[in-house]
Amino acid sequence: MPKSLPIICVAENGVDAASLSETHKAWARSNGFAGQSGRLLALPDTEGKIETYLFGLGPKSNRSALVLGLAASALPSGTYRLEGDYGDPTLAALGFRLGAYGFDRYTKAKDRPVLELPEGADAAEIENLVTSAFIARDLVNIPANDLGPDAFEAWITDFAGTHNVPTKVVRGDDLLAHNFPMIHAVGRASGQAPRLVDFCWGDAAHPKLTLVGKGVTFDTGGLNIKPGSSMALMKKDMGGAANVLGLANAIMTAGLKVRLRVLIPVVENSIAGNAFRPGDVLPSRKGLTVEIGNTDAEGRLILADALALADEESPDLIIDMATLTGAARVALGPDLPPVYARDEAFAKTLVEHGMAIDDPLWPMPLWNGYDKLLASKIADVNHISTGGLAGSITAALFLNRFIKPETEWMHFDIFAWAPEARPGRPYGGTDQVIRALYGALKARYGQ
Repeated sequence: MPKSLPIICVAENGVDAASLSETHKAWARSNGFAGQSGRLLALPDTEGKIETYLFGLGPKSNRSALVLGLAASALPSGTYRLEGDYGDPTLAALGFRLGAYGFDRYTKAKDRPVLELPEGADAAEIENLVTSAFIARDLVNIPANDLGPDAFEAWITDFAGTHNVPTKVVRGDDLLAHNFPMIHAVGRASGQAPRLVDFCWGDAAHPKLTLVGKGVTFDTGGLNIKPGSSMALMKKDMGGAANVLGLANAIMTAGLKVRLRVLIPVVENSIAGNAFRPGDVLPSRKGLTVEIGNTDAEGRLILADALALADEESPDLIIDMATLTGAARVALGPDLPPVYARDEAFAKTLVEHGMAIDDPLWPMPLWNGYDKLLASKIADVNHISTGGLAGSITAALFLNRFIKPETEWMHFDIFAWAPEARPGRPYGGTDQVIRALYGALKARYGQ
């Protein structure tokens, strides 16, 4: 095994207290290093070769749990070990591993920095969470020409097979025969048929947990076509499904005591002569008629049919994830996904788990006073609100109509993209709420 280089972790203004020679302390001061968050400084030996690195953790009161991800993203390839007071060894190693992520599918693969496992770190937990995060990131980063509905279905089938579970797929016009009319309507204009992918894992005697992910492999906006600047990132419109699959991997790998069901409606929202139109009225699996206000709000339509199916077996908990609204980003920005939950106590627990592991989210209200904004004069409901206000809330309220009032349900309006690098999250497609949900679900259901 190659000799490892030490990374000495230093809190803000902690250089004097660090186990360094006076020469290295002087070098740090002369380079302005004072333990600032994310700052990496190479320390030379007497021959000018790199002997060790200093890494700034920042102030303890405002420190990211995954701050060491910034070290991994800045270091050259090689093998490293941690020294100093870096806190929880599992979180430190997890942050490093997540920060070392790179998407090399279309370029020459680069060697990434490797970390020796710190003493006391939970190797299995780290590997599970890293693999689950990378599943989501890789899927979001793949462009739509290589991850259309056909390829995405094949990927999900292979993924389920690695966990020894079969998939069921309802595809094309069979969606109409099996009563998924809105999934069919959204995807029928594409050259690749719309479909619903369904698989189950676990002991049927355990509590039923169902995950539903929005799988729009590309979104043109349909006949309400997006401008080019808004369409550029629409390969990520299956980010909800990608993160659901990452969470499913974490749950199955850890062996949580649930009967897990995963439902992924997979479509491409394209433009053709048979595309659904603004003003159309669609039937739904739930039996509600839905007036189409804008074909660029397609995600909630396919989710509604899938959620109605999920609800039919009265599961213990339904969770859906979707890159659903720009309004969520206006309200909370790209880093902080909103959660809409019927069980506010569990939502609070979830937020606490997320904050502890730097996977933040924030509760938003299912404010029934805004439900009237979804009124339609010719159908049971319009799928978008009038006036453009409270767009993320009204999208959640639309989905709320397709699940029985007594069912516990949580909706996550995620971005699935890191517009700039931050601890443990390089630029590009990213995981969101996987670690938070995994931690809360493990505490709730056990392994």
